[in-house]
Amino acid sequence: MPGKNLGRGLLLSAVLLLCAEGLAAQSASPTNEPINLNTYYRFPFSMGLEYENQTPFGPFAKDFNIFSVRASFRLPLRGLPQLQPVAILSYGQFNDNADARWTHQLYAGSLGLGWAERFSRNFELGVDALAGAGEAVYPQLDTSGPRGSPTLLFEAGGHISLDPSYGVSVDVRPGLAYLMSLTPLTDFDGLSFTLGFSVHYRFGEDPDAPQAVIRSIRFEKAEIPPAFSSMQSYYSRNPIGKVTLVNTETQALTDLEVSFNQKGYMDAPTPSMSAGRLEPGASLEVPLKAVFNSEVFKLTGGFKPMTGEVLVSYKRGGKAAEQSFAVNYDLYDKTAMTWDDDRKAAAFITTLDSALQNYAAFISEAGKPAVLPGYNKTLQTTMLTYDALREIGMFYQEDPTAPFTRVQSDPTLVDFISMPRLTLKRRYGDCKNLTVLFCSLLETRGIKTGFVTVPGHIYPVVDTGVAAADYRELNPDRTMTLALNDTLWVPVEITMLDGRSDFQAAWRRGIEEWKQYEAKRAFYRTSDAQAIYSPVAVEDQDMGLQYGDATGVASYFQHDVDAQAGTVLAGYAATAAASQDKKDYNKLGTIAAKMGRLTDATDAFSRALKIDGKYLTALVNLANVAFMKGDYSKAVDSYQGVLSMLGNPEKGSPAVGVQVITLVNLARAYSALKNSQKSDSLIAQASAIDPEKVKSLGETPVGASGTRAASSAGVGSSVSFVEEP
Repeated sequence: MPGKNLGRGLLLSAVLLLCAEGLAAQSASPTNEPINLNTYYRFPFSMGLEYENQTPFGPFAKDFNIFSVRASFRLPLRGLPQLQPVAILSYGQFNDNADARWTHQLYAGSLGLGWAERFSRNFELGVDALAGAGEAVYPQLDTSGPRGSPTLLFEAGGHISLDPSYGVSVDVRPGLAYLMSLTPLTDFDGLSFTLGFSVHYRFGEDPDAPQAVIRSIRFEKAEIPPAFSSMQSYYSRNPIGKVTLVNTETQALTDLEVSFNQKGYMDAPTPSMSAGRLEPGASLEVPLKAVFNSEVFKLTGGFKPMTGEVLVSYKRGGKAAEQSFAVNYDLYDKTAMTWDDDRKAAAFITTLDSALQNYAAFISEAGKPAVLPGYNKTLQTTMLTYDALREIGMFYQEDPTAPFTRVQSDPTLVDFISMPRLTLKRRYGDCKNLTVLFCSLLETRGIKTGFVTVPGHIYPVVDTGVAAADYRELNPDRTMTLALNDTLWVPVEITMLDGRSDFQAAWRRGIEEWKQYEAKRAFYRTSDAQAIYSPVAVEDQDMGLQYGDATGVASYFQHDVDAQAGTVLAGYAATAAASQDKKDYNKLGTIAAKMGRLTDATDAFSRALKIDGKYLTALVNLANVAFMKGDYSKAVDSYQGVLSMLGNPEKGSPAVGVQVITLVNLARAYSALKNSQKSDSLIAQASAIDPEKVKSLGETPVGASGTRAASSAGVGSSVSFVEEP
């Protein structure tokens, strides 16, 4: 019965649809980056065979069995593969089970348009609409011969496609068909439900097949020059090499991502470039970056041949693709570099080395007996470090295989710099090794360093922190210091570590070289250079270092301190003698006191008072000398005498500053005499006059409560000098 056939068809369609959805769910897999499946699995042409059963909605005159065999052809549009023109050739058989005269065949052809949407690799849904014409042939209706009836066909329906492979599609095709005869034989006109089953073969190349892997990129000019472990941080921001990519396709490539990988020495490939589009035939030069991990610092023995991998991902016609290219280069260990950029030397200057930290602590302790408490600490630490290296017998030895004169002049030559700890253990090195060691020891103590390169040589310089205008604090000869970045720097010819040359000799030689190569020298601050070339990592291990004799270090240092004090004081003394100005004698006395030359300081302040007996500045400072000698009672009397002479100075006058300094120094003297109550009272008095001045002198101003902070009570174990321009 027609109704039963229709019900069976609908039920079968529903079952097949549910099965198809189940298979689709199994075949679908989540991806990190969704792709357009319609484009990815696009095919140029397909052809198939179909068996179709037909059930009329209205009853025919008799019971008929209707089926057709069809050949179908599809041609997806290139730019929009979902849209598919369709052509069908069909043979239909209408069998009358009761009266064979009405049995007939329908030969027809149809054209139409379909739309197919792919939801996974193995599942798609679509709809079609077609119109065509045919000839119904009745072989037995007329005894005189076959009778024909021209007929029009109109079809609309859907299809559920299961795609077990790229080239094969199995379809279930429910739909509607309408027949309209152009002759009086209209018995079979009307609307029918159709259910077809088809198998299609799709031409083209399976994009998932191994032979279909996209190779749209040609690699050209892959260049990675020798790389250096010491430049690890530099390569993360600057190219290690470059590669040129060429699009060999006739269509553009999109979403290009290029990265570089070195197995074992990177935690992940390093992204180097992203490009939205590469036109057909176009080339693209890509600078390669490399983020190496700490394994590069474990390389030893000069260099190791490496095979890196350039990785490129992109899309061609919506399909994602990847290609890789091997590139060979040499990776040198952490002691190697080339001198194409002198700033690279800063990569070997390190503060994070326990061996250097321990040695620096030993140096500091050894020099304590001779340290001048009031004089420039940076210069003293520099002298002390030089003397400590001198004491252990550190000496200069030129590299016999790669002298600096040769490697510096040829940036293609690979040079090797010993790590500071190794130079310290060997106790010898060439100019670059000694410079790196010296700067590392000072940077470990928080002292700013730099280095100077001249033809065939490199040597360290140290930032004393002294303002350029105050050069006489370091040397009366202005040309003996380098005014760089508004502060004074001291050069040290570190190769004079021969056991005979003191620090002053190394200082003078550094200045001579600075002047000699005025047109060919270059100066680099360590901190600036390390912003580009970060220090290499050092494996923390016991070096078994011998630090030398502390007494010997102190002896060398005492000699240099005395020489420095003599040079500086001689300069100030000459100035004062020439000017006979009380201010110059006051300056001489202040410097002498800070250098611990208390007799010289007393003489200088006394000379200032001979010029002006009421010179309060000299009176305060002379009282300071008594304090430094430990004669606190005399200091108290002298400070009180100054305060009496000051009286109540006018607010805002220079005398107010002298008053506050005198009050603070007097408070410190009472603190030394164990009279904390009097000391606190004086600090409160000074705070009421100028709390900021009190704070600048290293004391905590007393607040409105009148209570002095316990942490600051009795802090003053030294005194503050009154200095004038």
